Amino acid sequence: MRLDEFIEGYERDEAADLRQLAEEKSYAITEYIEDVESGFAESVQGDSLFGSTAPSIFVGRSGYPEVATGLLSPVAGEFDPNEYTTSGDWYAQGVDIDGVFQRRTGLLNSTRYADVDVADTWDGFVGVQREVAIADRPVDVEIGLSGRPNLDVSESLDATGMRAPNGPRVKARNAELTENPHVPRAVEKTLSDDDWRAEGAIAYLYRRGFDVYDIKRILSAGALGRAKERRLVPTRWSITAVDDTVGQYLRGRIRNAPSVDEVEVWRNDYVGNTYWVILAPGDWEFELVEMKAPGSIWNPDESGPYWVGSDYESYTGRTAYVDETSGAYYASRLGVLEELERRGRQAKVLVLRTVSDAYWAPVGVWQIRESVRNAFEGEAGVAETFHDAVGALEPQLPISPARLRRKSEMVAGVQTNLGQFGG
Repeated sequence: MRLDEFIEGYERDEAADLRQLAEEKSYAITEYIEDVESGFAESVQGDSLFGSTAPSIFVGRSGYPEVATGLLSPVAGEFDPNEYTTSGDWYAQGVDIDGVFQRRTGLLNSTRYADVDVADTWDGFVGVQREVAIADRPVDVEIGLSGRPNLDVSESLDATGMRAPNGPRVKARNAELTENPHVPRAVEKTLSDDDWRAEGAIAYLYRRGFDVYDIKRILSAGALGRAKERRLVPTRWSITAVDDTVGQYLRGRIRNAPSVDEVEVWRNDYVGNTYWVILAPGDWEFELVEMKAPGSIWNPDESGPYWVGSDYESYTGRTAYVDETSGAYYASRLGVLEELERRGRQAKVLVLRTVSDAYWAPVGVWQIRESVRNAFEGEAGVAETFHDAVGALEPQLPISPARLRRKSEMVAGVQTNLGQFGG
């Protein structure tokens, strides 16, 4: 499909879309909070919480290496326990920001503090937490509570939008399994090998069909790596670590692959975010440019300009953590690398992410990962050159071409080469 036809197919009344989102975004939340309160009351017997626990845990990072560790238990709503766990299914189901809020705030976080060095600790609260994390389905547990939680989950959305939605939290005295968890053989294999480095174990599980969501949970529970080095990994760190490790594995898989044959342009839209992905012939390069609207997440000043950030890697990859785009970089890169590895090709890749003010609450980098993963559906727009593709997209972007060139290493490089050619 010609690129101009591809772009024309996406033109629509953006203002009308935003008005509709603003009307719909949060009016169901107040009623849902009541469900959280009644669900908690039904699940608690005395000072203990009974019920099926989603195969999910939480490990905080504040105070590291002494951190808050939590078991996440669904206490509200009518979802299957598996649906409370972040996964690509949320995208497939079209879960919106309200839906994410309901799932996140419906999870009670029963916490205790623990040292991250767990090695072969499989007893006590941390042991139960680790058993839940390595299981491939929800596990029934009994959790002894110390006091009652603050059930005012409305605090999970503040005026700035800078906090991710989360459920009520309560201190736990202890926890016991009330059934034997089912642990996949591949996970048992990684646990039984005391000398297997975490990076190799992550790649092995990915090859065996585990998605990054499952691997992240297992890594966070300190169940990967050499036995003496196994430690709890804060949830936020584990997400980026797995995206990066799997991304490096996939980049190695395409390092000597042939290039894509033509310049392709792909687009996807989800929860107030627009993604343009350009694949161009050449050796592997990758860049993410993020443009965040005034009044959106991480750019709350409604009267200010668009915030623009970018990070880049060449064929040899990166040796340091990105400066400006954080976990979004590794999540979007993973989505692209999975597509290229599936084709057995490599490419120069530019991802342009626009965040509108319809993105009114942070839902996590999973939506970035899934949006890019699913951008390659249907038919791509085709351009003659990378320069042509960028030029065609510039009117679709909320910043000027000059600002894009100043921020994007790949776009600036194209302009420099053209200038040298013309001189």
